[in-house]
Amino acid sequence: MPPTTAPSPDHLKTERLALLDDPEEWAAFSLPDQDPMGCWRSSVVFEGMHCAACAITLEDALLAVPGVRSVQISSASHRGQVVWSPEHTQPSEWMRSVERFGYRALPANDVHAHERRRQEARRMVWRLSVAAMCMMQVMMYATPAYLSAPGDISDESMHLLRWASWVLSLPVMFFACAPFLGNAWRDLRERQISMDLPVALGMVVTFVVSSLGTFEPEGLFGAEVYFDSLTMFVFFLLMGRWLELRLRDRTAGALEAVLNRLPATVRKRMPDGQWVPISVRRLAVGDVIEVLAGEAFAGDGRVLSGQTQVDEALLTGESRPLTRQAGDRVIAGSHNLSGTLQVQIEQVGAATRYAQIVALMESASVTKPSMALLVDRWAKPFLITVLLASLASAIYWWPSDPAHAVMVAVAVLIVTCPCALSLATPAAMLATAGALARSGVLVRRLEALQNLASIDTVIFDKTGTLTRDAFDVVHIHTRKDMDPEQALVWASSLARHSLHPVSRALWSEARRRAEGAARLPELERLMARDISEQAGQGLQGQLDRPGLVALNLRLGSARFCGAPRLSGHHLQVSLADDAGWLATFELAEDVRPEAASVVTRLKALGLTLKMLSGDGVQAVAQVARQVGIDDAQGGCSPQDKLKQLQAWQAQGHKVAMVGDGLNDGPVLAGADVSFALGQSVPLAQSKADFVLMAGQLDVLVSTVLRSRQTLRIVKQNLVWAAVYNAACVPLALVGWLPAWAAGLGMALSSLLVVLNAVRLASPLPAQAHELQPGHPA
Repeated sequence: MPPTTAPSPDHLKTERLALLDDPEEWAAFSLPDQDPMGCWRSSVVFEGMHCAACAITLEDALLAVPGVRSVQISSASHRGQVVWSPEHTQPSEWMRSVERFGYRALPANDVHAHERRRQEARRMVWRLSVAAMCMMQVMMYATPAYLSAPGDISDESMHLLRWASWVLSLPVMFFACAPFLGNAWRDLRERQISMDLPVALGMVVTFVVSSLGTFEPEGLFGAEVYFDSLTMFVFFLLMGRWLELRLRDRTAGALEAVLNRLPATVRKRMPDGQWVPISVRRLAVGDVIEVLAGEAFAGDGRVLSGQTQVDEALLTGESRPLTRQAGDRVIAGSHNLSGTLQVQIEQVGAATRYAQIVALMESASVTKPSMALLVDRWAKPFLITVLLASLASAIYWWPSDPAHAVMVAVAVLIVTCPCALSLATPAAMLATAGALARSGVLVRRLEALQNLASIDTVIFDKTGTLTRDAFDVVHIHTRKDMDPEQALVWASSLARHSLHPVSRALWSEARRRAEGAARLPELERLMARDISEQAGQGLQGQLDRPGLVALNLRLGSARFCGAPRLSGHHLQVSLADDAGWLATFELAEDVRPEAASVVTRLKALGLTLKMLSGDGVQAVAQVARQVGIDDAQGGCSPQDKLKQLQAWQAQGHKVAMVGDGLNDGPVLAGADVSFALGQSVPLAQSKADFVLMAGQLDVLVSTVLRSRQTLRIVKQNLVWAAVYNAACVPLALVGWLPAWAAGLGMALSSLLVVLNAVRLASPLPAQAHELQPGHPA
C-alpha cells in the first residue's frame, strides 16, 4: 500500500476557502445587500492587523478584486464588511487577495478564530518573556560600562561583555522581533507601508550597528554598542502591544459577546427519535432541538417541553432572568440558564431578531467616525514623512559622529510612530458601543456618538414613545348604518398587517371579542389583500367578502380617511370605504411611568425638548402636560415633522429625534441623531442611529451623558497624542532621546490612549446618579 502524504498547510487553506464558495455557506457570514445588483454584504475578521495603515492596505487589496463593490475595515475592531457580486467573484477569491500582504481574512463567525487568537496571544507572551529575560541579562552586562571609570575594566573584558550581549540579542532579534520584521518585509515586498516598517528598520539598524561595533571594536561604529537599548525598546514595544490588545479586547467585549453567541452545533431530533449533532447552519424551520443548561438558543422557536430561566439581556435589554416553559417562545442568541428544553424552531438565520441585531452591530463596528477617517487618511503620508525625517537626521549628524547619527535616526523612527493617534478615536468609540450594548442600546453608527454629544434639541414622537405601545379600545363611533362590532372586524383585517401599536391594539381587541363570542376562527380567516401602508397616514387594502362586492378600506388618521374630528382627549383612528367615513375608534393610552423623569433630566442637561405627533391636538397636549414638554404640536404628517425638523436645523440647532421607528422614517433619517425603541421597530428597516432594545426611555439620559464623556476622552486622546509627538520628535532630532526611551515613549503613548478609552467600557451610570444634573459623565 503506497504511503499517504499529509496535505500541506497551503492545500488545507485552499480547501477551507473553497468551502466558502458554496452559496449555502454564505448566509452564515453574509446578508443580501440592499441594492438591485444582487450583491452580498459579508462580515469578516482580519488577522495580522496592527494599525490604520493596515486597514488602508487591506481596503486597497480587496477593492482591486473584480466584483468587490465596497469595503469598510476598522483598525480598532479588526473587523470589516465587504460588498461583492457573486456574478464576478467568490468569497475564496477576495479572501485570498489579502494573504499576499501577510493578512488573513476569516468569516466573522469562524468557530476557530477565538482559539487562533488565544494561540497568538500565547506566542506574544513567549516573545515578551524572551525579550524581558534577555533585556535584564544584557542590562547586567552593560552596567559596568556605564558605572566604571576609564581603565577600570580591561579591553578584553569589555569585548567579552559585548560578545555576551550580542549572543543574548540574537533570540530577541530572531524570535521576539519576528512580528515586526515579518510585517516590514511584507511592506517592502508589496511596496506598502505600515507602522511596523519604521519600528523594524530601527531594530535592524540598531542591531547591525551594534554588531559591527562588536566585530570591529576599532572600526567606524566601535566606540559604543546599543544592545541594551535594542532589548529594552523591543521589550517595551511588545509589552505595550500585548497590553493594548488585552485592553482592546475588553473594550469590544460586549460586541463580541453578542456577535458570537450562537452555538456551532445543535442536537436535532431525528424521525427515529435519536438526537444527532448537526451544524447550526443546517438548522431548518420545523426542526426540534435539545438545549441544555448553559447553552444558547440557535434560532427563534417555541418550547415543547421543559422549564428554565433564560437570559435575554443583550438582546432585549431585560436584565432579569425570565421563566420559559412549554408553549413559550424563546429567541436566538439568548441563554438557557437552568433546565433542559426541547424547542421547535420557527425562524432561523436572517429571519431572527438576533440576526438583525448582529447586522446592526457589525455595521457599527466597522464604521469610521469623521475624526478617525481624518487620521486614517494621513496615516501613510505621515509614515513616509517619518522615514524622510529619520534619513534627514542621520545625514545631518553623520559628519560629526556616524554612530550617534544612526541612533538619532533610530530614535526618530520609533518615537514618531503614530499608533496613539490612530487609536485615539476608534478605541473610545468601541468602548462606549460595548458599554451601551450591555445596557440594551445598539449603536448603528459610531459617528452618531460624536454627533449626540453636541445636540441641543430633542424631539419626541408621542404614540409608542412617550406613551406605552399598548392601547385599550374605549369607544367606537360609527355612521348610522354601521354596526360597531362589524366595523372593528373590518378594521382588524387591515390592522393585523401592521406592527404599529394602534394596529396591534385593534387586532388584539377584535381577537378578544371574537374569542368571547366563539368566532375566532372566522375572524382569522378574514384576510385583506393588496395592503399598502403610508407612513404617518395609515393602511389601505381590499377586503374580499364571499358573495359580495369586495370592499376598499382605509384605516388611519382622520385626514387619511376623510373622517370628522370628534371631541375628546383620547387617541382616535378612523375607518373608511369608498363611500366615506365608517367608524372612529377611541383608544386610551398610558404615559410611560419613566417619561416625566426622563424629560426632567434631559432639561437639566441643558436640552430643549419638543413633541411632534400625528395624533389629535388635544391628545398631544394632554400627554405633553403630563410629561412636562412645553412645545408640542399635533396633527403632523411625516412630511410636516420633517419640515419642522429642517426648520430648526436651519436655525443652527443640532436635533435628536426619538420615535418608534415605524412611521417616523423620514424624520429619523433627517435628524442629526435618532433613537428608535427596539420593541416596536423592525430592526432591519430602522433608520435610527441608536436602538433602545428594552423599549424604555431611562437609558436615553445615560446615552447622552456617555456620548459627552466619549467626546471628551477622544479629545483628550488626540491632544495627548499630539503633545507627545510635539515634545518627543524635537528631542529625538537633536539626539537627546535614546532609542530605549523612544521605544518606551511609543509604547506608553499607545497604552495611555487605550487605558483612557477603557474607562468608557464600564456600565452606564446608575439611575440615582443620573438624577443629579451636575453629576459628571
